[in-house]
Amino acid sequence: MDKTEKPSGGKKPVKKVSPSAAAKEATAKKRAAKAAKKPSAKAGAKKAGAKKAKTLNVIMETNMGPIELELYPDKAPVTVKNFTDYVNSGFFDGLIFHRVISGFMIQGGGFDNSLRHKDGNAPIKIESDNGLKNDRGTIAMARTSDPNSATSQFFINLENNDFLNYREPSLQGYGYAVFGKVVKGMETVDAIGALPTGHGGPFQSDLPLRPVIIETVKIK
Repeated sequence: MDKTEKPSGGKKPVKKVSPSAAAKEATAKKRAAKAAKKPSAKAGAKKAGAKKAKTLNVIMETNMGPIELELYPDKAPVTVKNFTDYVNSGFFDGLIFHRVISGFMIQGGGFDNSLRHKDGNAPIKIESDNGLKNDRGTIAMARTSDPNSATSQFFINLENNDFLNYREPSLQGYGYAVFGKVVKGMETVDAIGALPTGHGGPFQSDLPLRPVIIETVKIK
């Protein structure tokens, strides 16, 4: 015998609902539906967090003080990935700022303290047409005369260097790809930029006479 409960025979009685009760029930259903569509505070916070993820911060420790950089993967995805790949592999640790020009920029990421060149990864596609300008405190990729030749070397602008900005897609007009800016430690950048420079190794000039060592670079 089937022991499960079964409906008893006959018609199921119909429950009578007054008009006022029906109206209240309809209003309650509308409110519940509206509440379900409204994002929770947690969802709102998650959305805000997603917006903040458009930037990435990196701490560069040097023997002259720290420099904190804010990078923009939404503006320069290829360049930021290239830079952070070097960061994550420890490539920059122990390298120097080998080129310093007062009132212009400081450049590093390619030579060690013995002035030996360190080979980087494959060159990347230039992303200078991204709306970012070579303003004071911004970081950009160094390169040769070939726009798509940047590897590991970068520079930080000491002034607004408008002539380095993108103008047009040509050898002379591509400019230099900015991918972030200094948010803390600009005093360190300025101190490096004020160092006396001269001849050394393969450099005829612009080499800081006091070595500026990049001790570590880490994602914050």
